[in-house]
Amino acid sequence: MAEVKDKKWYVVRAVSGQENKVKEYIEREIAHEGLEDFIEEVLVPTEKVIQIRNGKKVNKERVYFPGYVMILANIGGEIPHIIKSINGVIGFLGETKGGDPVPLRKSEVNRMLGKVDELSVKADNVAIPFTIGETIKVIDGPFNGFNGTVEKINEEKRKLEVMVKIFGRKTPLELSYMQVEKV
Repeated sequence: MAEVKDKKWYVVRAVSGQENKVKEYIEREIAHEGLEDFIEEVLVPTEKVIQIRNGKKVNKERVYFPGYVMILANIGGEIPHIIKSINGVIGFLGETKGGDPVPLRKSEVNRMLGKVDELSVKADNVAIPFTIGETIKVIDGPFNGFNGTVEKINEEKRKLEVMVKIFGRKTPLELSYMQVEKV
């Protein structure tokens, strides 16, 4: 049987939007064929995104590399063929026609897996729900109830610079995403 040190990361191209299904199919096929010794892990890199829907925070997981599933495997013999025959699998990334799948380089693996770890830690990754020039309503703080226009968006701090008319004068305010809502 193959040693773990022989295992390398490969990228399987999957039909976009079906990454988790493909992962399930691969895992089921591995169990069915008794290949657990050869394929150690099947991974769909995802990131947590918080979307604001109707003023509520909604946690969602979004596939980080759409159309790609990573597998840690010792690929040889029938394994590439078995994986390619799985529903939703397009093929391996970087394979040459008739050749063997090409494993990822260590640096690429670290980058992809590092990104996965980083994303699971950085859960406050909000899909920006606002655009510059958009009219918003302040729903929190001393200017509650005022309408304003988004002038700048600071993604990192998750703040907006909003121009609000106060006593007939335009005044810039810095507000967090949570303090405003779409009009």
